[in-house]
Amino acid sequence: MAEVRPFRAMMFHENRPAELAKLCCPPYDIIPPAEQARLYQEEPHNAIRLELAPGEGAARYANAAATLKKWLDEGVLEIRDRDAFYVYEEEFSVGGRTYSLRGVIARVVLEEFSKGIVLPHEETLSKAKKDRFDLMVATGCNFSQVYSMYIDDEHTITPKIDRMAARRPDIAFTYADGVTHRLWIESDEAQCSALTDAFAGHQLFIADGHHRYETAINYRNYLRETKGDAGNADCVMMMLVDIDQPGLVVLPTHRILFGLSDFSAKKTLAALAGTFAAREIRTEEMNALLAQAEAPAFVFYAGSKAWLLTLTDPAAMSAAAPDRSAAYCGLDVAILHSLILEPCFGIDRENMARGENLRYTRDAAEAIAEVDAGRAQAAFIINPTRVRQIKDVALAGDKMPQKSTYFYPKILTGLLFNHFQY
Repeated sequence: MAEVRPFRAMMFHENRPAELAKLCCPPYDIIPPAEQARLYQEEPHNAIRLELAPGEGAARYANAAATLKKWLDEGVLEIRDRDAFYVYEEEFSVGGRTYSLRGVIARVVLEEFSKGIVLPHEETLSKAKKDRFDLMVATGCNFSQVYSMYIDDEHTITPKIDRMAARRPDIAFTYADGVTHRLWIESDEAQCSALTDAFAGHQLFIADGHHRYETAINYRNYLRETKGDAGNADCVMMMLVDIDQPGLVVLPTHRILFGLSDFSAKKTLAALAGTFAAREIRTEEMNALLAQAEAPAFVFYAGSKAWLLTLTDPAAMSAAAPDRSAAYCGLDVAILHSLILEPCFGIDRENMARGENLRYTRDAAEAIAEVDAGRAQAAFIINPTRVRQIKDVALAGDKMPQKSTYFYPKILTGLLFNHFQY
Protein backbone atom coordinates (compact mmCIF):
# COMPACT_ATOMS: atom_id res chain seq x y z
CA MET A 1 0.00 0.00 0.00
CA ALA A 2 1.15 3.61 0.50
CA GLU A 3 4.91 4.08 0.82
CA VAL A 4 5.69 7.32 2.65
CA ARG A 5 9.29 8.50 2.93
CA PRO A 6 11.20 11.29 4.67
CA PHE A 7 13.29 13.45 2.36
CA ARG A 8 15.83 16.25 2.14
CA ALA A 9 13.70 19.28 1.38
CA MET A 10 14.92 22.33 -0.48
CA MET A 11 14.12 25.40 1.60
CA PHE A 12 14.75 29.12 1.73
CA HIS A 13 17.91 29.85 3.67
CA GLU A 14 16.08 32.70 5.38
CA ASN A 15 14.08 31.40 8.35
CA ARG A 16 13.05 34.61 10.09
CA PRO A 17 9.25 34.52 10.26
CA ALA A 18 8.68 38.03 8.93
CA GLU A 19 10.89 37.34 5.92
CA LEU A 20 9.50 33.88 5.19
CA ALA A 21 5.99 35.28 5.06
CA LYS A 22 7.12 37.49 2.17
CA LEU A 23 8.79 34.61 0.31
CA CYS A 24 5.76 32.31 0.17
CA CYS A 25 2.76 32.44 -2.15
CA PRO A 26 -0.53 30.61 -2.71
CA PRO A 27 -0.59 27.56 -5.03
CA TYR A 28 -0.22 28.41 -8.72
CA ASP A 29 -3.81 27.62 -9.67
CA ILE A 30 -5.50 30.14 -7.37
CA ILE A 31 -3.31 33.20 -7.99
CA PRO A 32 -5.21 35.79 -10.06
CA PRO A 33 -3.20 37.98 -12.49
CA ALA A 34 -3.28 41.06 -10.24
CA GLU A 35 -1.89 39.04 -7.35
CA GLN A 36 0.81 37.60 -9.61
CA ALA A 37 1.92 41.09 -10.58
CA ARG A 38 2.01 42.21 -6.96
CA LEU A 39 4.08 39.21 -5.85
CA TYR A 40 6.56 39.65 -8.71
CA GLN A 41 7.03 43.30 -7.81
CA GLU A 42 7.18 43.22 -4.02
CA GLU A 43 9.74 40.48 -3.36
CA PRO A 44 12.45 39.38 -5.84
CA HIS A 45 12.81 36.01 -4.09
CA ASN A 46 9.14 35.11 -3.78
CA ALA A 47 8.34 31.46 -4.55
CA ILE A 48 6.00 32.54 -7.35
CA ARG A 49 9.10 32.99 -9.53
CA LEU A 50 9.50 29.21 -9.40
CA GLU A 51 5.89 28.08 -9.16
CA LEU A 52 4.50 30.50 -11.75
CA ALA A 53 7.48 32.23 -13.32
CA PRO A 54 7.07 35.38 -15.43
CA GLY A 55 7.03 34.90 -19.19
CA GLU A 56 4.91 33.19 -21.81
CA GLY A 57 5.15 29.72 -23.28
CA ALA A 58 8.55 28.04 -23.12
CA ALA A 59 10.12 31.22 -21.71
CA ARG A 60 8.16 30.78 -18.48
CA TYR A 61 9.71 27.36 -17.80
CA ALA A 62 13.20 28.50 -18.83
CA ASN A 63 12.90 31.44 -16.44
CA ALA A 64 11.89 29.13 -13.59
CA ALA A 65 14.88 26.87 -14.26
CA ALA A 66 17.30 29.81 -14.43
CA THR A 67 15.91 31.28 -11.22
CA LEU A 68 16.22 27.94 -9.42
CA LYS A 69 19.87 27.56 -10.42
CA LYS A 70 20.67 31.16 -9.48
CA TRP A 71 19.05 30.88 -6.06
CA LEU A 72 20.85 27.62 -5.29
CA ASP A 73 24.18 29.07 -6.43
CA GLU A 74 23.67 32.22 -4.35
CA GLY A 75 22.49 30.36 -1.24
CA VAL A 76 18.98 31.79 -1.34
CA LEU A 77 17.83 28.17 -1.37
CA GLU A 78 19.54 25.28 0.39
CA ILE A 79 19.09 21.52 0.58
CA ARG A 80 18.69 20.10 4.07
CA ASP A 81 21.50 17.77 5.10
CA ARG A 82 19.27 14.99 6.50
CA ASP A 83 16.12 13.18 5.51
CA ALA A 84 13.17 14.42 7.53
CA PHE A 85 9.43 14.49 7.84
CA TYR A 86 7.87 17.96 8.00
CA VAL A 87 4.85 18.36 10.28
CA TYR A 88 2.78 21.25 8.99
CA GLU A 89 -0.04 23.05 10.76
CA GLU A 90 -2.43 25.78 9.68
CA GLU A 91 -4.56 27.80 12.09
CA PHE A 92 -7.38 29.76 10.51
CA SER A 93 -10.90 31.11 10.91
CA VAL A 94 -14.02 30.43 8.85
CA GLY A 95 -17.52 31.61 9.62
CA GLY A 96 -16.52 33.00 13.00
CA ARG A 97 -14.89 29.72 14.14
CA THR A 98 -11.18 29.02 14.57
CA TYR A 99 -9.77 25.75 13.26
CA SER A 100 -6.42 23.99 13.32
CA LEU A 101 -5.31 21.52 10.66
CA ARG A 102 -2.18 19.40 11.08
CA GLY A 103 -0.53 16.86 8.81
CA VAL A 104 2.84 15.71 7.58
CA ILE A 105 4.68 16.57 4.36
CA ALA A 106 6.59 13.66 2.86
CA ARG A 107 7.61 11.98 -0.34
CA VAL A 108 5.05 9.38 -1.42
CA VAL A 109 5.86 6.68 -3.96
CA LEU A 110 3.77 7.24 -7.09
CA GLU A 111 1.20 4.58 -7.90
CA GLU A 112 -1.26 4.37 -10.78
CA PHE A 113 -4.84 4.94 -9.69
CA SER A 114 -5.75 1.46 -10.95
CA LYS A 115 -3.78 -0.09 -8.07
CA GLY A 116 -6.18 1.38 -5.50
CA ILE A 117 -3.41 2.75 -3.29
CA VAL A 118 -3.72 6.45 -4.13
CA LEU A 119 -7.27 7.32 -5.12
CA PRO A 120 -8.61 10.38 -6.98
CA HIS A 121 -12.07 11.91 -6.72
CA GLU A 122 -12.07 14.59 -9.41
CA GLU A 123 -11.61 14.94 -13.18
CA THR A 124 -8.59 16.81 -14.58
CA LEU A 125 -7.84 19.03 -17.58
CA SER A 126 -5.07 18.28 -20.10
CA LYS A 127 -3.97 21.93 -20.37
CA ALA A 128 -3.15 22.20 -16.66
CA LYS A 129 -1.25 18.91 -16.70
CA LYS A 130 0.90 20.01 -19.66
CA ASP A 131 1.82 23.23 -17.85
CA ARG A 132 2.96 21.37 -14.74
CA PHE A 133 4.78 18.75 -16.81
CA ASP A 134 6.78 21.35 -18.73
CA LEU A 135 7.74 22.99 -15.44
CA MET A 136 8.94 19.68 -13.99
CA VAL A 137 10.97 18.88 -17.10
CA ALA A 138 12.64 22.30 -16.90
CA THR A 139 13.36 22.30 -13.15
CA GLY A 140 13.28 18.72 -11.84
CA CYS A 141 11.21 19.84 -8.87
CA ASN A 142 7.86 19.83 -7.12
CA PHE A 143 7.30 23.38 -5.90
CA SER A 144 3.93 22.67 -4.28
CA GLN A 145 2.39 19.64 -2.63
CA VAL A 146 -0.36 17.25 -3.50
CA TYR A 147 -2.86 17.32 -0.61
CA SER A 148 -4.16 13.90 0.47
CA MET A 149 -6.08 12.27 3.30
CA TYR A 150 -5.64 8.97 5.12
CA ILE A 151 -7.94 6.95 7.40
CA ASP A 152 -6.50 6.23 10.84
CA ASP A 153 -9.29 4.39 12.64
CA GLU A 154 -6.68 2.40 14.62
CA HIS A 155 -4.88 5.61 15.69
CA THR A 156 -1.48 4.32 14.58
CA ILE A 157 -0.45 7.30 12.43
CA THR A 158 -1.82 10.59 13.76
CA PRO A 159 -0.44 10.21 17.32
CA LYS A 160 3.06 9.77 15.85
CA ILE A 161 2.66 12.99 13.86
CA ASP A 162 1.37 14.80 16.95
CA ARG A 163 4.38 13.64 18.98
CA MET A 164 6.68 15.17 16.38
CA ALA A 165 4.92 18.48 17.01
CA ALA A 166 5.08 18.29 20.81
CA ARG A 167 7.66 21.08 21.00
CA ARG A 168 8.20 24.59 19.78
CA PRO A 169 7.84 24.76 15.97
CA ASP A 170 10.96 25.33 13.89
CA ILE A 171 9.10 27.86 11.77
CA ALA A 172 5.98 29.87 12.57
CA PHE A 173 4.44 32.95 10.97
CA THR A 174 1.12 34.46 9.91
CA TYR A 175 0.60 35.02 6.19
CA ALA A 176 -1.07 38.08 4.67
CA ASP A 177 -4.47 36.33 4.58
CA GLY A 178 -4.46 35.82 8.36
CA VAL A 179 -3.66 32.09 8.30
CA THR A 180 -0.94 31.06 10.76
CA HIS A 181 1.56 28.47 9.52
CA ARG A 182 3.78 26.26 11.70
CA LEU A 183 6.40 23.72 10.65
CA TRP A 184 8.26 21.09 12.68
CA ILE A 185 11.25 19.35 11.09
CA GLU A 186 11.76 15.82 12.38
CA SER A 187 14.90 13.98 11.28
CA ASP A 188 15.21 11.42 14.10
CA GLU A 189 15.68 8.12 12.27
CA ALA A 190 13.67 6.04 14.73
CA GLN A 191 10.67 8.37 14.62
CA CYS A 192 10.83 8.65 10.84
CA SER A 193 11.05 4.90 10.41
CA ALA A 194 8.10 4.36 12.75
CA LEU A 195 5.96 6.81 10.76
CA THR A 196 6.88 5.17 7.45
CA ASP A 197 5.90 1.78 8.89
CA ALA A 198 2.62 3.20 10.24
CA PHE A 199 1.54 4.34 6.77
CA ALA A 200 2.19 0.91 5.22
CA GLY A 201 -1.11 -0.81 4.47
CA HIS A 202 -3.06 2.45 4.20
CA GLN A 203 -4.74 4.05 1.20
CA LEU A 204 -4.46 7.74 0.39
CA PHE A 205 -7.30 9.88 -0.95
CA ILE A 206 -6.33 12.94 -2.99
CA ALA A 207 -8.07 16.03 -1.66
CA ASP A 208 -6.37 18.65 -3.81
CA GLY A 209 -3.73 18.48 -6.51
CA HIS A 210 -5.04 15.88 -8.95
CA HIS A 211 -3.25 17.64 -11.83
CA ARG A 212 0.02 17.63 -9.89
CA TYR A 213 -0.27 13.94 -9.07
CA GLU A 214 -1.10 12.83 -12.61
CA THR A 215 1.68 15.06 -13.94
CA ALA A 216 4.15 13.49 -11.51
CA ILE A 217 3.29 10.06 -12.90
CA ASN A 218 3.75 11.35 -16.46
CA TYR A 219 7.11 12.87 -15.51
CA ARG A 220 8.27 9.65 -13.81
CA ASN A 221 7.32 7.67 -16.93
CA TYR A 222 9.06 10.22 -19.15
CA LEU A 223 12.30 9.82 -17.17
CA ARG A 224 12.08 6.05 -17.30
CA GLU A 225 11.65 6.17 -21.07
CA THR A 226 14.36 8.76 -21.75
CA LYS A 227 16.91 8.02 -19.02
CA GLY A 228 16.05 4.49 -17.92
CA ASP A 229 15.57 5.49 -14.29
CA ALA A 230 13.34 8.07 -12.59
CA GLY A 231 15.47 8.30 -9.40
CA ASN A 232 13.70 10.32 -6.70
CA ALA A 233 11.04 11.30 -9.24
CA ASP A 234 9.35 7.98 -8.50
CA CYS A 235 7.85 9.97 -5.63
CA VAL A 236 5.82 13.14 -5.29
CA MET A 237 5.77 15.64 -2.43
CA MET A 238 2.53 15.26 -0.51
CA MET A 239 0.77 16.70 2.52
CA LEU A 240 -1.00 13.90 4.43
CA VAL A 241 -3.91 14.66 6.78
CA ASP A 242 -6.16 12.46 8.91
CA ILE A 243 -9.57 12.36 7.24
CA ASP A 244 -11.29 12.78 10.61
CA GLN A 245 -9.46 15.95 11.63
CA PRO A 246 -12.02 18.60 12.62
CA GLY A 247 -9.86 21.18 10.85
CA LEU A 248 -10.61 19.69 7.42
CA VAL A 249 -12.84 22.39 5.96
CA VAL A 250 -14.43 22.03 2.53
CA LEU A 251 -16.07 25.14 1.12
CA PRO A 252 -18.76 25.08 -1.56
CA THR A 253 -18.07 26.30 -5.08
CA HIS A 254 -21.13 28.04 -6.49
CA ARG A 255 -22.08 28.05 -10.17
CA ILE A 256 -22.66 31.21 -12.24
CA LEU A 257 -24.40 30.87 -15.61
CA PHE A 258 -23.90 33.30 -18.50
CA GLY A 259 -24.23 33.52 -22.28
CA LEU A 260 -27.20 31.16 -22.44
CA SER A 261 -29.53 31.51 -25.41
CA ASP A 262 -33.26 31.66 -24.68
CA PHE A 263 -32.77 31.59 -20.91
CA SER A 264 -35.94 31.77 -18.82
CA ALA A 265 -36.26 31.22 -15.09
CA LYS A 266 -39.92 30.33 -15.57
CA LYS A 267 -39.11 27.65 -18.16
CA THR A 268 -36.34 26.28 -15.94
CA LEU A 269 -38.66 25.91 -12.97
CA ALA A 270 -41.29 24.25 -15.15
CA ALA A 271 -38.73 21.77 -16.49
CA LEU A 272 -37.66 20.83 -12.96
CA ALA A 273 -41.16 20.56 -11.51
CA GLY A 274 -41.30 16.76 -11.64
CA THR A 275 -37.96 16.31 -9.91
CA PHE A 276 -37.59 19.24 -7.54
CA ALA A 277 -39.88 21.16 -5.22
CA ALA A 278 -39.41 24.90 -5.72
CA ARG A 279 -40.14 27.51 -3.05
CA GLU A 280 -39.48 31.22 -3.50
CA ILE A 281 -37.28 32.58 -0.72
CA ARG A 282 -35.41 35.69 0.32
CA THR A 283 -31.68 35.70 -0.36
CA GLU A 284 -31.01 36.59 3.29
CA GLU A 285 -32.31 33.19 4.36
CA MET A 286 -30.68 31.02 1.69
CA ASN A 287 -27.61 29.96 3.69
CA ALA A 288 -29.68 28.86 6.67
CA LEU A 289 -32.16 26.98 4.49
CA LEU A 290 -29.41 25.16 2.64
CA ALA A 291 -27.72 24.17 5.90
CA GLN A 292 -30.99 22.79 7.24
CA ALA A 293 -31.89 20.84 4.10
CA GLU A 294 -32.32 17.11 4.70
CA ALA A 295 -32.39 16.26 0.99
CA PRO A 296 -30.11 17.58 -1.78
CA ALA A 297 -31.04 21.23 -2.28
CA PHE A 298 -29.87 24.33 -4.16
CA VAL A 299 -30.73 27.98 -4.32
CA PHE A 300 -31.57 29.07 -7.87
CA TYR A 301 -31.17 32.83 -8.29
CA ALA A 302 -32.32 34.67 -11.42
CA GLY A 303 -33.77 38.06 -12.19
CA SER A 304 -33.74 39.33 -8.58
CA LYS A 305 -35.68 36.28 -7.37
CA ALA A 306 -34.47 33.20 -5.53
CA TRP A 307 -35.95 29.73 -5.17
CA LEU A 308 -34.98 26.84 -2.92
CA LEU A 309 -34.93 23.72 -5.08
CA THR A 310 -35.21 20.47 -3.11
CA LEU A 311 -34.88 17.06 -4.74
CA THR A 312 -38.14 15.11 -4.46
CA ASP A 313 -37.33 12.21 -6.81
CA PRO A 314 -34.13 10.43 -5.68
CA ALA A 315 -34.55 7.84 -8.43
CA ALA A 316 -34.08 10.54 -11.05
CA MET A 317 -30.35 10.60 -10.42
CA SER A 318 -29.95 6.86 -10.92
CA ALA A 319 -31.85 7.16 -14.20
CA ALA A 320 -29.75 10.10 -15.36
CA ALA A 321 -26.42 8.46 -14.42
CA PRO A 322 -26.99 4.68 -14.62
CA ASP A 323 -23.28 3.89 -14.88
CA ARG A 324 -22.36 5.92 -11.82
CA SER A 325 -21.93 4.69 -8.24
CA ALA A 326 -24.41 5.26 -5.44
CA ALA A 327 -21.79 7.50 -3.79
CA TYR A 328 -21.64 9.70 -6.87
CA CYS A 329 -25.42 9.80 -7.25
CA GLY A 330 -25.76 11.10 -3.70
CA LEU A 331 -23.54 14.14 -4.25
CA ASP A 332 -25.25 17.52 -4.35
CA VAL A 333 -22.84 18.77 -7.01
CA ALA A 334 -23.40 15.68 -9.18
CA ILE A 335 -27.16 16.09 -8.88
CA LEU A 336 -26.86 19.74 -9.88
CA HIS A 337 -24.88 18.87 -13.00
CA SER A 338 -26.82 15.76 -14.05
CA LEU A 339 -30.37 16.90 -13.31
CA ILE A 340 -30.18 20.66 -13.88
CA LEU A 341 -27.16 22.10 -15.66
CA GLU A 342 -26.90 19.53 -18.44
CA PRO A 343 -30.58 18.83 -19.28
CA CYS A 344 -31.80 22.40 -18.80
CA PHE A 345 -28.88 24.40 -20.18
CA GLY A 346 -26.75 21.96 -22.18
CA ILE A 347 -23.77 22.48 -19.88
CA ASP A 348 -22.02 19.13 -20.25
CA ARG A 349 -18.42 18.10 -19.69
CA GLU A 350 -17.19 19.53 -23.01
CA ASN A 351 -18.98 22.82 -22.42
CA MET A 352 -17.43 23.04 -18.93
CA ALA A 353 -13.96 22.42 -20.32
CA ARG A 354 -14.44 25.31 -22.77
CA GLY A 355 -15.83 27.60 -20.05
CA GLU A 356 -18.51 28.93 -22.38
CA ASN A 357 -21.49 29.24 -20.05
CA LEU A 358 -20.24 28.45 -16.56
CA ARG A 359 -17.89 30.04 -14.10
CA TYR A 360 -17.31 29.48 -10.42
CA THR A 361 -17.04 31.37 -7.16
CA ARG A 362 -16.72 30.47 -3.50
CA ASP A 363 -18.57 33.65 -2.54
CA ALA A 364 -22.37 33.34 -2.69
CA ALA A 365 -22.74 37.12 -2.48
CA GLU A 366 -20.52 37.49 -5.54
CA ALA A 367 -22.68 35.04 -7.48
CA ILE A 368 -25.80 37.04 -6.62
CA ALA A 369 -24.08 40.32 -7.50
CA GLU A 370 -23.03 38.98 -10.93
CA VAL A 371 -26.67 38.30 -11.78
CA ASP A 372 -27.87 41.62 -10.39
CA ALA A 373 -25.25 43.48 -12.45
CA GLY A 374 -26.34 41.74 -15.65
CA ARG A 375 -23.01 39.96 -16.12
CA ALA A 376 -24.73 36.60 -15.57
CA GLN A 377 -28.20 35.20 -16.07
CA ALA A 378 -28.47 32.89 -13.09
CA ALA A 379 -26.58 31.39 -10.19
CA PHE A 380 -26.83 28.18 -8.22
CA ILE A 381 -25.78 28.33 -4.58
CA ILE A 382 -24.86 24.92 -3.18
CA ASN A 383 -23.84 23.13 0.00
CA PRO A 384 -20.25 21.94 0.44
CA THR A 385 -19.30 18.33 -0.26
CA ARG A 386 -18.67 16.38 2.95
CA VAL A 387 -15.20 14.91 3.47
CA ARG A 388 -16.41 11.32 3.88
CA GLN A 389 -18.35 11.64 0.61
CA ILE A 390 -15.04 12.28 -1.13
CA LYS A 391 -13.67 9.03 0.28
CA ASP A 392 -16.78 7.07 -0.73
CA VAL A 393 -16.64 8.36 -4.32
CA ALA A 394 -12.93 7.54 -4.56
CA LEU A 395 -13.42 4.02 -3.18
CA ALA A 396 -16.20 3.47 -5.69
CA GLY A 397 -13.75 4.27 -8.48
CA ASP A 398 -15.78 7.30 -9.50
CA LYS A 399 -14.86 10.94 -10.08
CA MET A 400 -16.79 14.08 -9.23
CA PRO A 401 -17.45 16.97 -11.60
CA GLN A 402 -14.71 19.59 -11.65
CA LYS A 403 -14.83 22.21 -8.91
CA SER A 404 -16.70 19.86 -6.58
CA THR A 405 -14.47 20.55 -3.59
CA TYR A 406 -12.48 23.49 -2.30
CA PHE A 407 -10.35 22.62 0.70
CA TYR A 408 -9.61 25.69 2.79
CA PRO A 409 -7.06 26.98 3.44
CA LYS A 410 -4.70 25.95 0.68
CA ILE A 411 -1.21 24.70 1.55
CA LEU A 412 1.20 27.58 1.24
CA THR A 413 3.87 27.32 -1.47
CA GLY A 414 7.40 28.22 -0.42
CA LEU A 415 8.00 26.52 2.92
CA LEU A 416 9.29 23.35 1.29
CA PHE A 417 10.30 22.28 -2.20
CA ASN A 418 11.06 18.80 -3.49
CA HIS A 419 14.18 18.69 -5.69
CA PHE A 420 14.48 15.25 -7.26
CA GLN A 421 18.26 15.43 -7.45
CA TYR A 422 18.59 15.14 -3.66
